[in-house]
Amino acid sequence: MPKLSVCIEMFWRDRPFAERIAQVARLGYQAFEFWGWDNKDIPAVAAAQSEAGLAVAAICHVPGNSLIKRGAEKELVQGMVRTAEVAAALKCPTVIVTTGNTLDDERYEASRRRVVRHLRAVGQVAADHGLTLVLEPLNTLVDHHGYWLTRMSEAVDIVQELDSPAVKILMDIYHQQIQEGHIIDNLTAYCAHIGHVHVAGVPGRHELVGGELDFRSIFRAIDAAGYEGFVGLEYAPLLREADSLAQPLRLLGG
Repeated sequence: MPKLSVCIEMFWRDRPFAERIAQVARLGYQAFEFWGWDNKDIPAVAAAQSEAGLAVAAICHVPGNSLIKRGAEKELVQGMVRTAEVAAALKCPTVIVTTGNTLDDERYEASRRRVVRHLRAVGQVAADHGLTLVLEPLNTLVDHHGYWLTRMSEAVDIVQELDSPAVKILMDIYHQQIQEGHIIDNLTAYCAHIGHVHVAGVPGRHELVGGELDFRSIFRAIDAAGYEGFVGLEYAPLLREADSLAQPLRLLGG
């Protein structure tokens, strides 16, 4: 059975950030996650986490969207050191990293070489701190126009070149359904390289029920593939949070 995590960036947006953590526990979940840490009161988050008894499944590397940036290696490494400190405070095992947008004045391969160099440097810091870095492809057709990394096969190629147990892929099923489909095939083929999963309904990035994806089948495929990490619920609810977050738990039982 997949282990679910609630992305509290997208739920209870009318509540102070740290107060959302208790709501996750109240609804029967065991983990939460969030994006960048640099605009958060991390001691307050850690205190709320401890009181609720929850795991933190993932946080984002700061600065984000910078792997493709020229001359950014020092900034990225320093950012990873700081991110590792936050991860340690929260006992968080996984850090999400994104590439940023295509540079129009250079070829794909030149950008790829830089992304690999930067990811190798940042991945070494992650390895030194016992963390897993997960590289995220995004869709360019609806949400992230111009983003450099869009396909699972391209992400796998980079991760295989780095050949580090500390560097894996975040498979965001919402983004991948929009960009290329083949969700269960790719999940199954690339499972060994996947370190985190995100889910949301398509279209709209809302609830898992009622869209074009069969999440009962997807959850079964996640189990069958042998994936043991967290599956993050990263969507904007249209229903009340309690009603919305009851749905994924029912899907697990189906």
